[in-house]
Amino acid sequence: MAHEDTAGPLPLVVVPGMLCDASLWGDVDFPEGHDVHHIPLRRADIGALAEDVLATVPGPFVLVGLSLGAIVGFEALRRAPERIAGLCVMATNAGAPRPEQYAAWRAMDELITAGRFGDVVERTLPDMFPDRCPTPEAARRYRAMAHAVGATAARAQLAAQATRADASGALRTARCPTVVLAGARDTLCPPAFHRAIADAVPGAALTLLPEAGHLLPWQEPQAVTAALRELVAAATRTAPATAAP
Repeated sequence: MAHEDTAGPLPLVVVPGMLCDASLWGDVDFPEGHDVHHIPLRRADIGALAEDVLATVPGPFVLVGLSLGAIVGFEALRRAPERIAGLCVMATNAGAPRPEQYAAWRAMDELITAGRFGDVVERTLPDMFPDRCPTPEAARRYRAMAHAVGATAARAQLAAQATRADASGALRTARCPTVVLAGARDTLCPPAFHRAIADAVPGAALTLLPEAGHLLPWQEPQAVTAALRELVAAATRTAPATAAP
């Protein structure tokens, strides 16, 4: 599908992680004057989700993704690198799935099929927080968000996870300003995953947040806000000139 460039500030297309929705970004102050589009993860294939991202706006945009959302972003970058004017990824992994991950996703899908979605939420909860130790309020907030996403979307997300592929090739071809954010206390996607991403993308900037776990927009919203403002400024300077409609 052909897209025409449009004049004006670069839009942001924002993609959450598994069992997350737009409320994940509620504490982040996105750059003023830029449209922000939140993409729900409701399809069972990474490629289809990447097409959802690319169909959201015409022309170039800044892509922001956390965890599974960043993995979708890697695929969007592979398919249409000219559309990605800036890239911010956090709490993620660009590698192909490992055998133990396939097994874990199958086990969670079986629990959901058996009517035990709440057990899946509880199983995933510790890994969302620094050192797997959430406060009671943080745990309550995560449970509320995950249950709002619901069992049907969760099954689609688990299926999508299994369609992932190694993204290192796409990352090596990226030429847009890129920011990689990592929580030093993220036990699910540790800093080493993010160093590999930053090493693959020419000129990428890696920021390690010492007190954060997996859900960086909740745990370090000011750092995420600052990173996005710097990224959007860089993307605006380097994006090709856009034509008036």
